[in-house]
Amino acid sequence: MRALLLIDLQADFLALPGLQPAPGFLVSRTAEILGACRASGDRIVHLRTAVTRDPDERLPHWRARNLWRCVKGSPGCDPPAELAAVAAELVLEKSGYTAPGLVTALSDLQVDTVLVAGVMLHACVRQAVLDLLQAGLRVVVAADAVGSDDPIHAAITRRYLEDRGISFASVDELVGRKRLGADVGDPGPAVVRAANLARDWRRTPVEERAALVERLHQPLLEEADSLARAMAEDLGKPVRFGRTEIARSGEMIAAIIARSLRANTGERIGSARVRRQPHGVVAVITPWNNPVYIPLGKILAAILYGNTVVWKPAPEAAGINRTVSQLFARCNWPDGLVARLDGGLSIGRALISAGGIDAVTITGSLAAGHGAAEVCARRHVPLQAELGGNNAAIVWRDANLAHAAKEISEGAFAMAGQRCTANRRVIVHRDIAQSFHALLREEAGKLRWGDPLDPETTIGPLVSHARRGLALELTRRASVDGVPFVHPLGSEPPGLAAVDRDRAWFPPVIFRCEDARHELVQEESFAPILVQQTACDWDAAIRLANDVRQGLVAALFTTSAEIAERFRDEARAGILKINRSTADAALDVPFGGWKASGVGPPEHGDGDEEFYTRSQTIYE
Repeated sequence: MRALLLIDLQADFLALPGLQPAPGFLVSRTAEILGACRASGDRIVHLRTAVTRDPDERLPHWRARNLWRCVKGSPGCDPPAELAAVAAELVLEKSGYTAPGLVTALSDLQVDTVLVAGVMLHACVRQAVLDLLQAGLRVVVAADAVGSDDPIHAAITRRYLEDRGISFASVDELVGRKRLGADVGDPGPAVVRAANLARDWRRTPVEERAALVERLHQPLLEEADSLARAMAEDLGKPVRFGRTEIARSGEMIAAIIARSLRANTGERIGSARVRRQPHGVVAVITPWNNPVYIPLGKILAAILYGNTVVWKPAPEAAGINRTVSQLFARCNWPDGLVARLDGGLSIGRALISAGGIDAVTITGSLAAGHGAAEVCARRHVPLQAELGGNNAAIVWRDANLAHAAKEISEGAFAMAGQRCTANRRVIVHRDIAQSFHALLREEAGKLRWGDPLDPETTIGPLVSHARRGLALELTRRASVDGVPFVHPLGSEPPGLAAVDRDRAWFPPVIFRCEDARHELVQEESFAPILVQQTACDWDAAIRLANDVRQGLVAALFTTSAEIAERFRDEARAGILKINRSTADAALDVPFGGWKASGVGPPEHGDGDEEFYTRSQTIYE
């Protein structure tokens, strides 16, 4: 018999600042697995914290900080309506980490497998899972239905539990919409091959490394059409952007080669000589949305600066990844210089944990970044992480509004918003809010939404139905909260052929949300969703722009030199743009975010030498 255990999904815990995933997402994912388990006839157990004031049952750290949460009988003790218990479902209460009667209750229900969702992963969820493990029960944690306000501690907890045989699976996997992951593998042989070659590769003259990389240029351009078509078919990325990606990748090859040939070979300072040396073997973990440009940017920089590479690309772009690997072989690159490992999250974690890995570079989600940061800190290896952006553009009242509307609509909706630099938010001076909203709708309505193989298409489908489901659920939650919105291109692509109806179409949407703490504002959607806010003055505008966890790109539209200077001084992001969309970036300057958007040196530009080599001082 299987049971679903819901832990501490109560109003006071869900209201804690910094909870990740966002409370709305967490409740939605949990409600989905709850509904599926009810339909399957599984046992449902609700485990909740409930403390009393007399006697004072709080844990010692709550007393020390004078915290009162989940007081019995208070609204904060209750779950959201979607997760409330129904008749015949068991409700257990606890005042601390441990629920004394939990194991006995599950035994009485003849349960042998327990699915777990809840908060906090690093505390009460962890304790309950360990109690169940000790009792001999099989435990599976719903990976996207457990939350924490301490994400690094949560990443440590996940690794700790997985090392003890606890499985983590997504809600989609657990409700049967997606095959359970079976990608546990051993990256060891690939790491060993890379390490063996690294000893000689680091001594190879940079000119020879550059000549090897140069061989890739022409074969890559010859594959431009086939790679762009594969991106459209496999990922829904409009073919026009696929072709641009390959062209820019070719330009990037030349730029990285030129930069590596200018690299610092050492300088003498007094009696010391300072030089830079490669790390050895670099783990490269890349996303699906730019499946050629991002991998090549990391891989080529790594090998040009004397490292070897083990590459774990995103599984969504598996066919494209294979083509890129075939190009390496076609150019007669040495065996072991770049090894590719296919698989999902568990393969990535195994790779960065492997003893022969000397540095890690990753582009991915915040959660992936937290996991990588925990492993790299424990192993004392350098980490470079690009972790997306919740990017804002400020439109001031003196701006060229038509230009701003065109730039922002394209930045928000092109490629269906599936790029880390996409324009997620627009903050408009209140004097022009209405007129700008009308222009934004007008400009967005001019964009072509539909077949990604059509060279004129700007907006294709989302990469998967799972992504579409998350975007739809986000808009549903916002609608329930009364946030107004419009679909500037309608609810379905025009002229959609029957054969295309099974793709993950999601209509571009513009919300007008004045609640700065709302999930729409605070969380990166990675979908064609744009949120408009208003500000009464500059201080309010820049505060709205900065007041999110991430800080990749910020933009300003104005004709005022004074406002532009304030923006340059006060915007908290790694990339600033004036009178340009947040989307896109030049290929030979540093690319990296502040705050939660980035860890370690930026990609590209001077960041390549800074990350892929390390300083060594020699006295002789």
